[in-house]
Amino acid sequence: MMTEKADKIVLSILLLASIGALATAFTAQYVFDLEPCILCKYQRIPYFAVILFAGIGMYTEMADQAGTLKVVGVIFLLGAALAFYHSGVEQHWWEAATSCGSSGGEALTSFKNFVGQLMTKMPKRCDEVDWTLFGLSMTVYNTAATIGLAAVSFFGATVLKKYNTELE
Repeated sequence: MMTEKADKIVLSILLLASIGALATAFTAQYVFDLEPCILCKYQRIPYFAVILFAGIGMYTEMADQAGTLKVVGVIFLLGAALAFYHSGVEQHWWEAATSCGSSGGEALTSFKNFVGQLMTKMPKRCDEVDWTLFGLSMTVYNTAATIGLAAVSFFGATVLKKYNTELE
């Protein structure tokens, strides 16, 4: 009984942290008009995945919570790798593999097509930093947050597995 509550507490913390991270990203985008690039949008995917897995792990009786925590930890590590990659693009350590900032539009075959491309809003470049706090961009904070959340996931899985083994 106690271990089930502890499993759900860790999953709940990770679920709430993911909701909070997405709420922060959407607030920055829609309230403060900070336009995200494609890599910024990709960094949201791990949080959605964690919400899905944590929700299923919390509300499915047959779910292995320790296993779910490990999966969530791997998802957070992948998110940290993506955020670190984006940070490197922002710092010009390497070029983005995506078409950040390029239109990728059609070939100019007519004047009408040319005018249409001029009227189309260009996507935001991935190496432009719109906002910093203490000289660090949101990608750096996202890298740190996802590494910390991965650590919480793996630590929680290890402690809960050890606790479950001692009960048997």
